[in-house]
This record gives sequence, C-alpha cells and structure tokens, in this order.
Amino acid sequence: MKKQKLSMGQIILKILLVLLIVIEIYPVFWIITSSLKTQAEFVTQPSYTLPSTFQIKNYVDAWTFGKMSVYFKNTLLTTSGALFLTVAVALPAAFAITFMRWKLKNAALSFIIIGMMIPVQATLIPIFLVFKELKLINSLLGLTLVYAATNIPLAVFLLSTYMKQFPIELLEASIVDGCSIYQAFLRIIIPISTNLIISVLTLEFFYSWNDLLFSMTFNSKADLKTIQTGLLSFVGQYGQRQWGPTFASIAISVIPTAILYMALSKMVITGMTAGAVKG
Repeated sequence: MKKQKLSMGQIILKILLVLLIVIEIYPVFWIITSSLKTQAEFVTQPSYTLPSTFQIKNYVDAWTFGKMSVYFKNTLLTTSGALFLTVAVALPAAFAITFMRWKLKNAALSFIIIGMMIPVQATLIPIFLVFKELKLINSLLGLTLVYAATNIPLAVFLLSTYMKQFPIELLEASIVDGCSIYQAFLRIIIPISTNLIISVLTLEFFYSWNDLLFSMTFNSKADLKTIQTGLLSFVGQYGQRQWGPTFASIAISVIPTAILYMALSKMVITGMTAGAVKG
C-alpha cells in the first residue's frame, strides 16, 4: 500500500501541535529538574541543564523547614471542604431549578448568573467586613466558605444546563414506579450526572487550590497560610540562596494538580461535552 502524503496544511498542523505540547510540558519538566539540583549547579550551570545528582533533600527541606507540610494540609482542608459544600448545595439547587415547579425558579437562576458576572475583587471588602463581625478572619473555615460561595454559582449553572437535556419521561417513569422526588434525585439524576459532577469539581479544585487573592486577604497567620501564600513567604525566607528547596516547594504545589488532571482528563472532557441522555 502506498503511504499517503501529508499535505502542507497537515504538516504545519502537526508541527504546531508538537510545539504546543512542548510549551505545555517543558515548564513542569523544568520545575521538577530544578528542584533536584544542588545549590552549586544553579550558579555554575545554565538553567536548562539536567541535575547531575538527584537532591531529594531539597524536598525534605521544603516540607519541613519551609513548612510546606502545614501549607499543604491547610490547602487540602479548605479545598476539600469547599468542594463538599459546593456539591451539597449546587446539586439540589440545580435539580430544583430544572425539575421542580415553583414561582421564583427562573429568578433564582438569573440571580445566580448575575452573581457570576461580579468580579471577585469587588466582593473583597464586603466579605471582609462580614467575616470580621463573624470572627472568621484568620480562619480556615472562613476561607472554606469563601471558596464554596464562589464555586457554587458556576456549579449550579453548569449542572442545571446539563439537567435540562434529560428526558423528563425518565424522571416521570421513576415516579410512577414508586420513587419519591427525592429518591429520583438520588437514584437517577446523580448517577447520570456523575461525569459532569466530576468535571465541575475538578475545575473548582483547580480554582481553590491555586487561589492567592482570598488567602492573602483573609489569612495572615503563618500557621493558616495555604500553598500559594506559603510560596511567597518561602521565597522571601530563602531569597536567592536556596533555589533547590524553593523549586521543590513549587513542585509540591504543582504535582497534585497535574496528577489529578491526568487521572480525570477523560472524564472531564466527557462531562463538559456531554449532550442529551441517549435512551
């Protein structure tokens, strides 16, 4: 069989795809290799060279002396709590807006969409004043509530848009078979929406995990800092003398998100591109 010759457009497209992959992967590769270098290599070798030996001690120093263990734990707690609250509120809200009959459901959805249009920077002062009265400044609970509050509108919008494509006959059949509206929600709607739920949670995880603005605004205590604010103080602590531990701390913050995305990328794509339910 004769090999098909690639057209000039196909060749250019493949070259662009390769360049895009390199642009996306190289920064992560550079961070990881830099985190394994000795201090002397940063001074005597170009930045693109590979480490001569693997300095795992950089990660130990970042985790202990750099307090990345504390920052990692705080970020994990606030992010996990925010994701739990997002699911607990957004799923029932999207179900109620889509399937249940009540007078203000369209107004509620419009209110949520309007909330998505407000820049988060414009909410900092009002939230700060409210949190000050509620004693939630310098509190992981306060940070968790902020993340959940900013995550919920987008989650409700995406979930309700997706649920509108469900065949109503499926829900009606379950009611006829004896399910209550709440049982139908738990046994039918949630299982069908699994891919989109995971997609929404993945997007919200990246937002909460990488947040710097809210963490800097509402938390100033060292023991309550998250990874992103911890990185700022970490660089300030080591300056330009301990680049190995500094890059190790950056790698610690990046690797979990990279692993999560690689593990769930297919489900994310499936959930975000899902159309109507096929029956």
